[in-house]
Amino acid sequence: MATNVNPTRMELTRLKRRLATAVRGHKLLKDKRDEMVRQFMIYIRRNHELRLKMEKALQNVSHHFVVARAHMGFLTMNEALLYPARSAEFEVGSKNVMSVDVPTLTYTGATADDAAQVPYSFAFTTGELDTAVTELTTCLPDLLELAEVEKTCNMLADEIEKTRRRVNALEYVMIPEMQESIKYITMKLSENERASTVRLMKAKEIMAKQA
Repeated sequence: MATNVNPTRMELTRLKRRLATAVRGHKLLKDKRDEMVRQFMIYIRRNHELRLKMEKALQNVSHHFVVARAHMGFLTMNEALLYPARSAEFEVGSKNVMSVDVPTLTYTGATADDAAQVPYSFAFTTGELDTAVTELTTCLPDLLELAEVEKTCNMLADEIEKTRRRVNALEYVMIPEMQESIKYITMKLSENERASTVRLMKAKEIMAKQA
């Protein structure tokens, strides 16, 4: 690139300004990347905690469903759960994390403490089914938070990768090329200045001999 630039003082000034802007932008992007990595690690730890909690909770729910099906039979349990008693309501929003708009999910539906927790009569069902439905209702807020955290982790990981590529492009390509161009122009201008000085000295010497 250095050999393709026009070795003039105007070009040198322009390149120095661009270099100063690139260096400042490189520092800002590095700071942004480091802070995004810190936020990413926080969300990763929270994601790990929620996933372990949900895996354990859903294993318990599955166990209660299996026991209930063994006592009631598949058709009876399926009939009891055929019509839901209430809807699972939640609010969808967004928040800004280091210039990344990540989603937020807030559960606003009924909880396990509400009346009419189950959609069936107690006459033909077992306590295991009641426990499974209640525990599954309790899991809903954490399941939504897990979905929110996982999506946030994915979006932050993509943004970190994009920022990393920009930082590397500035650090290893653009800034070195501009520095090389500035060095080339400075060298050319120095050569031209020395050549002009030599020509002036020669001209003075010729004029002195003629005089």
